[in-house]
Amino acid sequence: MAGVIFVATAAQSEERKRMTEEEKTVLATVENMTSSLEKGDVDGIMSTYRDGAAIMFEPGQAVTDSAIARQIFSQMIAAKPEVTYNGHEVYVSGDTAVHIAPWSMVGTAPDGAKIEQGGLSVAVLRLKADGNWKMVIDNPYGARLLTE
Repeated sequence: MAGVIFVATAAQSEERKRMTEEEKTVLATVENMTSSLEKGDVDGIMSTYRDGAAIMFEPGQAVTDSAIARQIFSQMIAAKPEVTYNGHEVYVSGDTAVHIAPWSMVGTAPDGAKIEQGGLSVAVLRLKADGNWKMVIDNPYGARLLTE
């Protein structure tokens, strides 16, 4: 079974050790989303987002309707994606956090062609009253302005 490569290098292992417990909890939300994507669990994916979250499935175009997001995630799952992160930065200020990570993904298109994508993920999370962090903005194309 495909798996998310959360800590691929010694440097990333050290990076995680330097994180506060709150930063690790924020990172766990992102890791849970990615793991759910790879397992084909749409409910698991959606559980990591707040209602009305802005998700960029295409550069510069936010989807905030959860029914549409579910549909798009279902289509993504069909590609059997395998996601790799190349490091993580997490910053927390009160009830708001940002997660930044370079990523790459491979999968298979319906016609059998290999899909390869990558970018810089920038996600904003908010702390809920129940103590769980949920994504409110998820932009996997955070570096696009650097290449335009």
